[in-house]
Amino acid sequence: MKDGNMGVKILAFSGSARKNSIHKKLLQNAVKGARDAGADVTLIDLRDFPIPIYDGDLEDNEGIPENAQRIRALFKSHDGILLACPEYNSSITPLLKNIIDWVSRPEDGNSGLVHYSGKTAALLAASGGNLAGLRGLFTVRQILSVLGVHVIPEQFGLSGADKAFDDDGAISNENSRRMAESIGAALAATTAKLKG
Repeated sequence: MKDGNMGVKILAFSGSARKNSIHKKLLQNAVKGARDAGADVTLIDLRDFPIPIYDGDLEDNEGIPENAQRIRALFKSHDGILLACPEYNSSITPLLKNIIDWVSRPEDGNSGLVHYSGKTAALLAASGGNLAGLRGLFTVRQILSVLGVHVIPEQFGLSGADKAFDDDGAISNENSRRMAESIGAALAATTAKLKG
């Protein structure tokens, strides 16, 4: 059910920076589900936020990089996080882990966990193979949970993703498209309930 006054803000991004990433396409389908459910979704591309690999010496000498500050502000101003997570060697991508690490840094006496605590998240994955990238989601779920994020139990993995999308980026198979959209809708509904 669509409710434009849901009052829920969701930040959505892919853990891949590739221009034609299957995860960016998958994410678009889940974003549609969240928006159709009434959530206000901010869709970003991590290519627009280049950040050095986390380095404690760099942080001590120069502070938190500007693009990391921008992402931290986005995390803080949103209620939920919708993530499409590529699987690298059965785990999380370096890009996504780096974002998580920079966002979690304390600053001005305040814990970096303020950017995570009380948030909700939903996870999706895709691959050209049959396992659909789901193995990497275990690690992402574990990291976010430790940071205080409520990761909803619903998740979706799209197998055969290299041939799964039409020219507009929609998932061609109707059942798979609905499942991806349902993850976005579930995140919106859960976030709204927890927000009260």
